[in-house]
Amino acid sequence: MRAGVLIPVKAFSAAKLRLSEVLDAEHRGALSRWMAERVVTSAESLPVFVVCDDEEVRSWATIVGATALWTPRLGLNAAVGSGVAQLATQGFDRVVVAHSDLPLATTLKHFADHDGITLVADTRRDGTNVLALSTALAFEFHYGAGSFQAHLHEAHLLGAELHVEHDDALALDVDTPADLADPRIQEIVPPWAQTSQANPS
Repeated sequence: MRAGVLIPVKAFSAAKLRLSEVLDAEHRGALSRWMAERVVTSAESLPVFVVCDDEEVRSWATIVGATALWTPRLGLNAAVGSGVAQLATQGFDRVVVAHSDLPLATTLKHFADHDGITLVADTRRDGTNVLALSTALAFEFHYGAGSFQAHLHEAHLLGAELHVEHDDALALDVDTPADLADPRIQEIVPPWAQTSQANPS
C-alpha cells in the first residue's frame, strides 16, 4: 500500500489570530511555521504533501522536503478534497490528513497501516486533528466547527470500517492562549513563545 501525509497549511501571515493577545504577528507566523515543521517531521518516511494557496507556504514546503499542492481560493474542505484526489491520480492508496498545528506530534506513520477510516479528535472532541482514509473513498470533508461528529457521520454513511483513536499528543492543537500555555507545549516551544515571555501585540 502506498501512503502519503497531506497537511493543509494556511498563510503564515494570517495564521493564529486568536493568539494575538500573547503573540504579535511576526511571532504568530513563526510559531505556525515551527508547528508545521514538527508535523512534517512526524511523517517520518512517508512522503509529505502540503495543500496551500500562499506563495510563502509553497516555498517553505519545498525547503522542508514536502511537495506543495497548489489549491487557490478553494477553502479548506475543497482544498483537502483536491489534495486527496491528486494523490489518488499519483498512485497513492491511502492518505493521512493532519492539521499543521500539532506541536506534540511525533509519528503519523502508523496511520498508513490501518484499514478503513481513522479519526483523531482534538481535546474538545469537536475538531478532527488527524483523518486517515483510502483515496478511493468518495469522502466529503467537513472541517470547521463540529467536524469530528460530521466526519463520524460521513464514515457511517459510506459504510466504511471506522477507528477512533485517542491520542493525547495529537489531540492537542494550538488555537488559543490557553492551548499555548499547556505545560507540555511550554516545555518545547521556542523561548519567544513561552507564555512568561510572550507579549501582547
